[in-house]
Amino acid sequence: MNTKKKKSKLPLLFGTFVIATGIAAGMGWLWWKDAISPVATEATEPSQFTVESGMSGQQIGNKLAQEGLIQSAKAWKLWTKWQAKQDATGGFKAGTYILSPQDSLPEIAQQIWRGEIMQTTFTIPEGWSIKEMGEYFESIGYFSAEKFISAARKIPYDKYPWLPQDIPHLEGFLYPDTYKISSDRTSDPQAIIEAMLDSFAKIALPVYQEANTDYTLLEWTALASIVEKESVVQKERPLIAGVFTARLQKGMRLESDPTVEYGLGIKQTADKPLTYAQVGMPSPYNTYRNFGLPPTAIAAPGLASLKATLYPQSTEYLFFVARYDGTHVFSKTLREHEAATRQIRRERNSRR
Repeated sequence: MNTKKKKSKLPLLFGTFVIATGIAAGMGWLWWKDAISPVATEATEPSQFTVESGMSGQQIGNKLAQEGLIQSAKAWKLWTKWQAKQDATGGFKAGTYILSPQDSLPEIAQQIWRGEIMQTTFTIPEGWSIKEMGEYFESIGYFSAEKFISAARKIPYDKYPWLPQDIPHLEGFLYPDTYKISSDRTSDPQAIIEAMLDSFAKIALPVYQEANTDYTLLEWTALASIVEKESVVQKERPLIAGVFTARLQKGMRLESDPTVEYGLGIKQTADKPLTYAQVGMPSPYNTYRNFGLPPTAIAAPGLASLKATLYPQSTEYLFFVARYDGTHVFSKTLREHEAATRQIRRERNSRR
């Protein structure tokens, strides 16, 4: 009788399983490492990649793979699941991105997850009108001036119910500032207008709401825009606001040159000032002919002019004339004002 025990195959099978598992794990790691590495390409220049609104994470991955920016859409899917567990509140953001083929899958994914979109800046100076803004946007290749002007005639009361009723355009409410926006929004004037209205609501509107003033919002921006156009030197701004406030209180016409220019669509210069004929031309904006404020603002007032209009300097001055160096001569009477005007003209003619 053979009493030898048969050797168990379990250790051999277990060892084989361990080895196979190790090989599979190693191969899996090598695949994953390769899949998330930068794409093997000689291209080094970054390219634009747009994530459309509503795209799923996998749709983004498929598009990235198709455009040769990542190695594997499958690896993207795995990374997406892992990232979602790490940050349940986050998500991929729509927009246009600048992606480099030299970046790894995690680097690209993090950029889109955080919404690090391609951005550009534009600057609207204080005192610009909607027309000047439109010409500027056209000059930098965003869209035509007419397209912007047309968009500024559409009053978005649904998003900004605080805007005055029945205004013909948004003059005075497009806040002058430097803006940073997504590059894919530069062809949409409405998006830019909304950004500027957002700034007005955030920066200017609280100043008005906190002030104890009898001006309506429309009157406030209208007067502030005149102060903006008339002021060059910062220290004179409250005084200029004070002169206009005093004239309004006395029932005098404002007699502001910039209102005439706005109404006629012209711009005077030191060498070519307004003529008597132009000053006498009828226009709702001509404050030489009409009492009170113009029907709307004539430009985009900055914060300093908006504040100066609410808190003007108390003064007995009722007139001022420009020296053509940014400063003004202020007078209490018409006689003094006319004398100052003649003196400035003589000095200018003598220099010429």
